[in-house]
Amino acid sequence: MNIIENEIPYLVEARTCGCNERGKSVSYHFIESSHSLCVDKVELMLGQIQACERLLKLAQEDGEIVLLKDEISNLKLALEMIQNK
Repeated sequence: MNIIENEIPYLVEARTCGCNERGKSVSYHFIESSHSLCVDKVELMLGQIQACERLLKLAQEDGEIVLLKDEISNLKLALEMIQNK
């Protein structure tokens, strides 16, 4: 019997949400729900960084670009802190 796994190249997808008056934020969701069961912190944060970088390539508004760059730098800082424990 052949078992074929559905391999998705990305773990997490990022989206910006909110409005200018209340402030925008970045939200994440797993592309495949089975991944959410066995992901460690480092793997999750790397997935979030990749998702933000992909979204940054598509961003057109200055507010979104600033938001995504800030989110990426915060995630990288947090990842560095976790890895240097």
